[in-house]
This record gives sequence, structure tokens and C-alpha cells, in this order.
Amino acid sequence: MRVYFHTFGCKANQYDTERMRQESESRGAIPTSGWTDADVCVVNTCTVTTQADSEARRFVRRVRRDNPSARVVVAGCSAALRGSDYRTMDGVSAVIAGPDPIAVADAVGAAGGSGLVQLGLRGGLDRIDTEPVAAELLRERVGATRGWLKIQDGCDRHCSFCATRLARGESRSRPLDELLREAALLARTHPELVLTGIHIGHYGLDLRSPSSLSRLLASLLDRVPSVRFRLGSVEATEVDDLLLELIAADEGRVAPHLHMPLQSGADPVLRRMRRWHTREAYRSRALEIAGRVGVLGLGADVITGFPGETDADHEATRALVEELPFTYLHVFPFSPREGTGAAELDRAGPVPQRVAADRARELRELADAKGRTYRESRAGGAADVTLEARETVALTGDYLRVGILHEGRPASGPVRRLHRGVLRGAGGDLYIDLSRSHALN
Repeated sequence: MRVYFHTFGCKANQYDTERMRQESESRGAIPTSGWTDADVCVVNTCTVTTQADSEARRFVRRVRRDNPSARVVVAGCSAALRGSDYRTMDGVSAVIAGPDPIAVADAVGAAGGSGLVQLGLRGGLDRIDTEPVAAELLRERVGATRGWLKIQDGCDRHCSFCATRLARGESRSRPLDELLREAALLARTHPELVLTGIHIGHYGLDLRSPSSLSRLLASLLDRVPSVRFRLGSVEATEVDDLLLELIAADEGRVAPHLHMPLQSGADPVLRRMRRWHTREAYRSRALEIAGRVGVLGLGADVITGFPGETDADHEATRALVEELPFTYLHVFPFSPREGTGAAELDRAGPVPQRVAADRARELRELADAKGRTYRESRAGGAADVTLEARETVALTGDYLRVGILHEGRPASGPVRRLHRGVLRGAGGDLYIDLSRSHALN
């Protein structure tokens, strides 16, 4: 049976899809690179915005239009919260309320039959606790240079705008020994591993022997010596001193890159969002981190047009973005999600969509300008990179995608290694010279 896997959303979703693929393959499924020749199409959905839900439904309709004989299995966050939207769609043979790879593999096997299968997430952390040994650990992120290492799932916070926590449930951490084994497997084919999850800053708090993200990273650095590690999204207030020390170390084993969700730079908005940090707490920690890490890629998420956001609130956010050394931003106009506290706020005090869009555009333009300035500042500096997109693009530790200059293949050897070179170029149009580079791992 030929199966096509399609992912919407975050790195955690991408990891989940790889687990689904691996489990389905272990049962005889044959992955295919396109949906037009697939017998079954697995769609792993996202529900972070209303647009994400809509995109998933549009894709299901497109699959049905391009390949009428294919059966569609829908899984993930949107399926967990809006399963009824998918159950009524033509061609959908199964709806899995979550990212359970065992349930997906069961549904793929049953997709040749008739009728609709409704399967729910059956507990645990993506079924890792009860899966067969052959499939319990992710062995490879197929077709990618960088590997994802999912360290936890779910979230115990209650941000008023977030529907993901409703779909994913409470925070659940994977045991250290399991993560060490999976990291060792992934390190055989990936020069960089990205620690991902839904709220990685809460890693270890729920374990029988409580731990932390920084202690996990220290253990990975010690026990899996052949790769570079990169942190996924982590809150500024959860970057503790040990974590900062590991990032700032000169060895280059931890990518000098942090993505720290901001959401707003105005305290009144942060309170309505039920965020647990203040504007000043974020600001002071970000400046401290930047002062300790010489070369730093720094990103954040920002929501514009949150219910009740005034012009003064937006100006406070704009001023904070201007002050802090961001190299990029992900900016989204507010999208009310059913079942969240912010949906009630939106009914009481909505910000016009045009205003939210204009504010988002202003922040994106500011972030783009800051990003160009940062890229220009990196010309002439050294960088350790992974090679991606058939060796046409390199990704630096501080999260810059740059061109590649080399004669034929890099002198340093295979693609699945870190390579060191010098960044060249002007005006932000950077490339890395690998003609005399060498592999670092």
C-alpha cells in the first residue's frame, strides 16, 4: 500500500509524522513522494489558527480532487478539536484525535475497507510507552539533514489564546534514558538534533525524579558527543543559568539560537493573554542572554490585534522589538479559537482585522530590517553549518540560511556533517565559502 504523509504546523508535528511513517512502514506501507499516486494520504493537522484548520480542509479536498480513489486519514491537533469537520468530508476514511502513530498505522491498514473509522488518542506520550520495541524510537527523519528529538508533549500553562494545549493535553516528559537512546540513533544520520515539543521549558517537572531542560541538554552533550544540539521554542523566563552557560560555551555543541515567544510587549495585553512574564522580565532576560552569547540568532512569536489591544499597547510592543536584538519574528494577527478564554474576550472587545493586519505588517517590516542588519554584520565571520536542499543552502548555528560556494562537493566530505567556513557577501546576500572547509563531526 502506497502512503503519502503531509504535515501542517510545528516541529513537534513533523516529528509525529515521522513516527507515523515509521510505524506504518514497519507494517508494510510504502511511502510515496506525492499524493496523486498514493493509496492512502495521511494528513497531520495543526490548529494554531483558524487559517491552519482551513488549510488542512482545503488540502483534503485537493487530494480528493487530484486522486479520487485515495483514502484520507486525518490526525493531529485540528482532528482532536474539530473531528466532526473532517468526518463529513468525502474521502476521509479515519479521524484520529491526536498524533498517535499506532492509531494512524491501524487506520492506514484499514483504509482499504469501507466506512469511517473514528479513533482517539489512547494515552501516554504518543504511545511510546506501549509500542513495539522496533518502532518505539524514531531512527531517522527521512530526507532531512537535521533531526527532531521530541522531548515532551502537552502544556500545563493556560494562555488564553492557545488551542494547542486543548488538543495536546497536560505536559508529559519522556524519560532521560529513552531520549539518550533515540538521540544516539538519530545521530547516526543527522549532524544536528533539534529538541522539540509543545512546552520544552517544562521538561522533566513531571518525571518521577524531577529534572529540567538544562540538565537534559547537559546529559545529551555528555552522552551523544557527535552532533550539535539546537533548542526549539523556549520561554525567556525558562532559560536558566545552566542552559545559558551551555549555549554560551565556546565548543559550538549548542547552536547559538533561541526562539523565545513574546506575544506582546504590553503588560495589559500580557495579562489578558494569561502570560506569566511581564514586559520587563522578558526584556531583561533577553538582554542578559544577548550579552552572554556573542553571536546569537534570536526570534520570537508576536500576536497583533489581541482583544483590547490599544494603539499604546501596540506602540509598547513595537518599541520593545526595536530595542531587543531580534534577528527574525513570526508575527500573526489574532485568531480567535473556540474553547479558549480569548474567544470570549474577542466577543467583548475585538480589534478590527484591518488594524490587526496593519500592526502585523509594521512589525514584520521592522523585523525584516533588523534581520538584514544582522546578516550584514555576519559577513567575514566564521560559521558552522549544515547543508540542506540538495547542498544548495546552508544553515548556520545562529539560524541564517545562506548560499554555498564550493568546487564540486565540499572538500570536507559527506553532506551529513557539520561544516565550517567563512561567511562572505555584501548587503545581507550571504554565502559560505566551503572550498577549504573540513567536517567537524
